[in-house]
Formats: sequence, structure tokens, C-alpha cells
Amino acid sequence: MKNVYTVFKSLFLSLIVVCILNSCLGGLQADQKETVSKPNIIFIMADDLGYHDLGSYSQTNILTPNIDKLAAEGLKFTNVYAGSTVCAPSRSVLITGKHTGNTTVRGNFSKVDGLVEGNRVPLFDHDTTVAEVLKQAGYVTGITGKWGLGEPGSTGVPTRQGFDEWFGYLNQQHAHSYYPEYLWKNEEKQVLEGNVNGDRNTYSHHLFTEFALDFIDKHADTTFFLYLPYTVPHAKYEIPDTQPYTDKPWPENAKVHAAMITLLDRDVGKIMEKLKAKGIDNNTIVFFCSDNGAALKWDGIFDSSGILRGKKRDMYEGGLRTPMIGWMPGVVPQGKVSDRPWYFADVLPTLAQIAQTNSPADIDGISVWPTLLGQDQNTADRFMYWEFHERGYQQAARWNHWKAVKLAPDQEIELYDLSVDPGELFNVAQLNPDMVKKMVTYLKSARSHSDFWPIKFE
Repeated sequence: MKNVYTVFKSLFLSLIVVCILNSCLGGLQADQKETVSKPNIIFIMADDLGYHDLGSYSQTNILTPNIDKLAAEGLKFTNVYAGSTVCAPSRSVLITGKHTGNTTVRGNFSKVDGLVEGNRVPLFDHDTTVAEVLKQAGYVTGITGKWGLGEPGSTGVPTRQGFDEWFGYLNQQHAHSYYPEYLWKNEEKQVLEGNVNGDRNTYSHHLFTEFALDFIDKHADTTFFLYLPYTVPHAKYEIPDTQPYTDKPWPENAKVHAAMITLLDRDVGKIMEKLKAKGIDNNTIVFFCSDNGAALKWDGIFDSSGILRGKKRDMYEGGLRTPMIGWMPGVVPQGKVSDRPWYFADVLPTLAQIAQTNSPADIDGISVWPTLLGQDQNTADRFMYWEFHERGYQQAARWNHWKAVKLAPDQEIELYDLSVDPGELFNVAQLNPDMVKKMVTYLKSARSHSDFWPIKFE
């Protein structure tokens, strides 16, 4: 139960949000102001898209005109981080507002056999999700794409975690195929007849875009939250057509990678066109990001991590940093770039503040809504934390411009000054003993115990 101070603080922040929104939208009619004070929210997330894979993030070989336009008309972030360096825990951080030391799903699989079926840990009834928070604020909630936080019949399926409508893959491994024999619609298996017996007639990505457009059509007169965790450009590399890259002198999988991203871009364009056609583009905030770093760096072709070190499954910047774009005409600054650091744990409290409702009291994130409004918010003077369990037990943390990486419990931490070394080329731990001590102290206390991912400290 929240105390009086917490409730008062939330109400006060909500009042500020309404005042700021109305001030930013001073040129609109009074009835439009009332509507936009609680905007629709669309959160689009690619799968394994690298930090450098978009034109707006300096990519030159992959066409992304619609996402680039989103960045040009909105706010582009250069220091935003995913929840993890792999799929399921990153999504758990996004959904719960808790970092990987506290969220329920801390890895794609549990390290302990026999506790859950298939060692895939679901969200539980005690978890509070961003969908539940927004649903309580009056939002209609929908999701399509890849979930990864609950197997069929478990407590973790989307419709048991606050989503009114759901269509897609529950299991992230099932999502490796773009021509599946079935998908899940709410809690029922929906057979894709065109893909039965090995046929390849129905490309799943197209269905997710159809769901999204239909969801917007149906709920344009309400207030809605649409979460779009697309599966492209995750391997395996399958696509109906590699145009416009078919004739490029690249490996076939590189052509598919690029074509997947351009297809994603085309469908982002369709969603933006739908918002305009329904007359709700000025009353909708749109986010675009990736769930973690690039699976392959594609050196010499796309250089998907750019200057950043590492890729997916690495605790370095290339595995954790994501493109992030925020867009809302007249509210989010247009054509600006922000280097303010934040991460997926901040999404839940940010969306809660946008929706003028309370966040759970026990989350790790903060609202970065002031940053999205272009205000001078200090988001750096706090720790951001990650842990990873597929390569033993690894940890990373960021505080201000300092980044710590610990690749094993018995190894010394590496320390990088991201303000001058975003590529993490120079370990400066020996030159900064006080900062090393600060990081070591934090890493020892950052996490809570999990039966599914137990750790014994020396």
C-alpha cells in the first residue's frame, strides 16, 4: 500500500504533466488539449537491431526513410540502453520497470533445473506490468509480435498480465521461424493454414502489422497502448523478397538482414500513416527501439554496432545500447538529439507519468518524461545495472559517464570512461581506484536473490 507522500507526489507530477502538455500545445483547440493530456502510446521494438543499423544512426547501406523521418520529427537518443543483452530478460525489464538484478525473468532460461517447465520462467501474478498500470489508467492495451515472458497456460501470458488483445509468439525460440504453423491469439492457438506441412505462404511479420493497423482502427476513439515487439531482423534469416538488395554483392544473409530492416521501416511508415488518417497523430506518442544489440556486427558491410564494442550477448555497449526515438508533434522536441542516459527500466514509470497514474513503489526505473519534453533532467546521477547468466555470471553498471564490466565473480572489474571512450577501448580501472571501489560496492549489493538465478558471492 502506497503511503500518503507517494500518492501526493504522483498526483503533483500528474498535474505538472497536464500543465506542460497544455502549454506545449497552446495552438490547439480546447477539446484537443483535453484529449492530448492523456495521449495514446505506441511502443515499437525491433529484435536484434544494431545501434548503427538505421540511417538516422549513421547507417549508409540500409534504407530506413520512415524511421529516419520519425527521428527528424522527434527526439533521437544516443545513450539509451536495453534491459539486457538478450531477449527475454530485456523484455522483462521493459515490462516490469525492474532491472535484471530484480526483475522476475533474468535470462532466456533458468539456471536451475526442475523449477519450471522447460526452464522458461514466466512472469507471475505478483508482477505488475506496464500494461496493468496503463489499463488501470483507462487505456485499452494490445500487443503483437514476440512476448517471451510466459508459456501457454502459465501466469505469464499477455492476457494475464494486463493486455486486452494479443497476437503472436509466446516462446522466443518459436519466433525464430517467420513461417510458423501457428501463432497465439489471446489464449487460443491460431493455425496458419498457409504454412502447414512445411509450406511457406504466410510471413508472420505481415500479420503483426495487420494486427497493429486493425487495433488502431478499432480503438482510435479511445485511449490505447499498443506494444509492437516485432521479430525482425532476428535470425533465422527468412524473407519473401530481398529487394531492394537482391543484386548487392553481399552474402545472402546480409541481404536478408537489410531487407528485414527496410520492411520494418515500411511498416513503421504504415503505422504513422494510419495515425494521420484517423486524425490521432497529434494525440499519440510513439517510441522506437531495439531489444538488445545486433546479433551479428556485419563488419565491412553494415558495421551494425558502429564504433561500439561487442554485440548481442556482450556486456559492452554494442550488446546493450539501443537506438531510441521518441515522437509526438508539439510535445516532444522536433529534430533534436539527446545524450541523456536512460534504460528500459525507465519505460514503465515514464509511461505511467504520461498516463497520469502511479507506478509500483518497488521498481528500479525513473520517469524520463521531462527528458522527452526537452527539459534539463539529470538522468545520469544514478546507477543503471545489468547482469547476464549465459556465460557464467556477468555484471555491468553505468553511473554518470563511467561504465563498469565484470565478466566473472572472481575477475577484477573493467572501467571505461564513456565520455571520451564510447568504444570501451581503454580499461582505466588502475587510474581510478575510487571509482572502482564505488562500482565494486554497488555491484555487490545491486541484486536481490532469485531461486531461478541464484548467485553465491565470495
